[in-house]
Amino acid sequence: MSRNRKIIIAVVALVVIGAAAGSAWWFRRSTAPTVTVETIKTRDLEAVVSASGKIQPKKFVNISADTSGRIVNLAVNEGDRVTAGQFLMQIDPRSLRTRVESGQAALRGAESALDQARQGVETARVQLTVAQQNLKRQQDLSSKQLTTREALERAENDVRLAQSTLAEREKQVHTQEVRIGQDRATLQSAQFDLSKVRIESPIAGIITRRNVQEGETAVVGTMNNAGTILLTVADMSVIQAEVEVDETNIPNVSLGQQAKITIDAIPDRTFKGHVSEIGNSPIQAAGQQATTQQATNFKVVVVLDENVPDVRPGFTCTADITTATRKNVTAVPIPAVAVRELVYDANGQIVKPPRVEGQRKTPATAVVPVELGPGQTRKETEGVFVFRNGSAEFLIVKLGIAGDRYFEVLSGITSGDQVITGPYNSVRGMVDGDQVKVEPAPAVKKPS
Repeated sequence: MSRNRKIIIAVVALVVIGAAAGSAWWFRRSTAPTVTVETIKTRDLEAVVSASGKIQPKKFVNISADTSGRIVNLAVNEGDRVTAGQFLMQIDPRSLRTRVESGQAALRGAESALDQARQGVETARVQLTVAQQNLKRQQDLSSKQLTTREALERAENDVRLAQSTLAEREKQVHTQEVRIGQDRATLQSAQFDLSKVRIESPIAGIITRRNVQEGETAVVGTMNNAGTILLTVADMSVIQAEVEVDETNIPNVSLGQQAKITIDAIPDRTFKGHVSEIGNSPIQAAGQQATTQQATNFKVVVVLDENVPDVRPGFTCTADITTATRKNVTAVPIPAVAVRELVYDANGQIVKPPRVEGQRKTPATAVVPVELGPGQTRKETEGVFVFRNGSAEFLIVKLGIAGDRYFEVLSGITSGDQVITGPYNSVRGMVDGDQVKVEPAPAVKKPS
């Protein structure tokens, strides 16, 4: 073989080897996913619990009828401002006025009967005195043997009869006094019922609801009937947001925490408030039975600390309650946090399975062996993937509060680390040691 032929063969071999190596490198480079990264730095964080609900006045009164009857005078309309003690409406008083007049007549009759009974007592006392005096004379005559035994016994019987008559008349007086007390109580009850036909405002506020019209009949509530709610008077000087907080967030809410309230009917404005009440029992609608599919919410009341113009009860609102704040802490983007099921040995150390070069694994098979060894346990662990030397390294982190876009990191990473934030599917399927490419940051346009 000539020398030139050997040189050509050697060159061809080098080209083939180089092409194979280049193809392998290019294949590995082209299969590596492109990811976005963010450099860790310190931030100020706020943990916020958002909940929706309704605007309600802190103090309001539902006015119901205390006596049944037709409404004959309705003096207010919905939206009117009223003061405490102001006349609102009147129920037809004729039937109750008749009861009062009847009670007054019965009381006068009972008082007249009492006077007659007392006069009878005085008459019985006089008769008793006369009988006693007659007995005294008969006793004196009997001692001198100037009267008969029959006359003396008759005088004694007259005294006993007069005493019995007096006791009977005194009991009649007592009975009549009791009857007068009953008649007087009946009259007072009728007078009180008559006074309730005139309905006055118990507080100062606004008529936020009027459910009746003049001429309608007001119904008194019973055990099986709630009765008629005639009017609702609300004191709008202090209003509050009654919101429903999910059971997973309620442990983080406490009294006095600051909140920001937005009202759908008043856009582009936010109002300050604070938590004033936290329910201890879950909210459950009347007649509703708890089920496993039903969400469990708790009532939280947020009092607004500033005046809200043109607000009305029932407005839909959202309260953002600040449950915790952190200043100048290490923070990691929420999309960067991933959960992996790792294996720990008896000493609490992570057991890493051997990685097969060039083999792409799912998160479950990459970090968790099929069978556990002696003393080993599986545990879901939170962590992030950090970009180092062209690959993704899974670091376990301990998280603190959750802000709007970032988690507080208590340990595991430090400022300056580059964590992989996306795409979501890449982070979800990524395993420790995967080769990745960093997507270049977009160019910043210079101001013209």
